[in-house]
Amino acid sequence: MATNFDPFAEFDRLTAGLLGARSGPRVMPVDLYRDADQYVLNADLPGVDPGSVDIDVDGQLLTIRAQRTAGSAQGVKWLAQERPAGSYLRQFSIGEGVDSSAISATYDNGVLSVIIPVSEKAKPRRIEVKAARGDGQKTLTS
Repeated sequence: MATNFDPFAEFDRLTAGLLGARSGPRVMPVDLYRDADQYVLNADLPGVDPGSVDIDVDGQLLTIRAQRTAGSAQGVKWLAQERPAGSYLRQFSIGEGVDSSAISATYDNGVLSVIIPVSEKAKPRRIEVKAARGDGQKTLTS
C-alpha cells in the first residue's frame, strides 16, 4: 500500500509541536448519509462539552462549531500531551431540498448526530395515472 507524503503538512505538524499550539480549527471527521426521508450527519467530537457545540443554519449553509478545553492539571510535568484542544469548525451546503426548521441534534459518547429532514416538496411522490372518461368507441356517420 502506497502512502502519500506531504512535506508541508509534516512541517506544520512539527512547528505546531514545537510551539505547543496549532492555529485554526481542528479536524472534525464526519459521516453523512441519507436514510429514507432524512440526512444523518455524525461528527466525532470526543471530549467536547456538549454545551460548547453551536449549530446554525444561514440560508443553505449549515455550520457546526465546538470547543474542547485542554486539561488543567496544575503542578504536573507533561510527558505527552497529544489530545488536541481548541476550536472545531465544519460547514456544509445543505441545498434547498431540506427542512431547515426541523433540524435536530444529539450528542452521545463523543459523537454529535445531526438529523436533517428532507422537505415535503423534495420528497419523491407517486403520481396516479387516471383512465380517460368514455367508452373508447368511435361513432361512424354516413
